[in-house]
Amino acid sequence: MSPWLLVWYLIAAVTTMAVLVFAIALVREALLVGRTARRFQEEAQPLVDDVSREAARASGRPASLTPPGRTRP
Repeated sequence: MSPWLLVWYLIAAVTTMAVLVFAIALVREALLVGRTARRFQEEAQPLVDDVSREAARASGRPASLTPPGRTRP
C-alpha cells in the first residue's frame, strides 16, 4: 500500500468520527430541547387555561351589555 492511500484512509476515518460525534451531539441537543419544551408546556398550561377561560368569559360579556337607548338585535 502506498503512503498516500494510508493518509487518505486516516483522513476518512477522522472525518467519519467527527461527523458521528456531531450527529450524537445534535441528537442529544434535540432531546434536551424536547424535554425543555415539554416542561415549559406543563408549567405554562395552568396560565394558558386561565387566560382562555377569561377570554371566553370576556367575549360573552359584550353581548349582554347594550348601550342605553338601544335594543338588542
